[in-house]
Amino acid sequence: MQSQVTKKKLSFKAVILLMTMGLIPIALSAQSYQISKSEGEVTVTGTSTLHDWEEVAEQKSGTIAIDPSGELPSISSLKFTVMAESLKSGKDAMDKNTYKALNTGKYKEIVFQMDAVKSISPVVSTSNKYKVVATGKLTIAGKTNTVDLPFDLTLNNGKVLLNGKKPLKMTDFGIEPPKALLGTIKTGDEIEVHYKTVWQ
Repeated sequence: MQSQVTKKKLSFKAVILLMTMGLIPIALSAQSYQISKSEGEVTVTGTSTLHDWEEVAEQKSGTIAIDPSGELPSISSLKFTVMAESLKSGKDAMDKNTYKALNTGKYKEIVFQMDAVKSISPVVSTSNKYKVVATGKLTIAGKTNTVDLPFDLTLNNGKVLLNGKKPLKMTDFGIEPPKALLGTIKTGDEIEVHYKTVWQ
């Protein structure tokens, strides 16, 4: 009886050794993707007493790790970074006010770091497309809040498409909405982040 147990232990160790050496295939694990810097777009939109406005993030980086082997894909990590001074509106005065509000001299990056996936479900009408809600820590101007980030996830020929939008309030991150012309033009507190990104 003891010899059989010993044989089983030895057999198990042998399997682990062979798997480590790559002689026995291991189940498909998470694949890592980098965000494309040339494809996709991240924009921030908002309002003011004068007109609506939009800023485009010109510098973004990030990684996502996905295991597509199950009935539903499993997202094990997601990190997304925007360089704060890469936000451009096409108007220098507005950009300067934005950077001042974000205190970009001290806080260079806006970062989302996923903690967990709250929900994921397939989009019935489209194959390889899923509705996802991830929860994680969003850091803006040095303040970190836990937020839910909703997005559509599409697996497409070796690429990952991640699209969605997230409403936020500047004051939730300790940011005073920018003003101009001695306070006569005021920016609204509520903004919306739009992300249409490609990862490969």
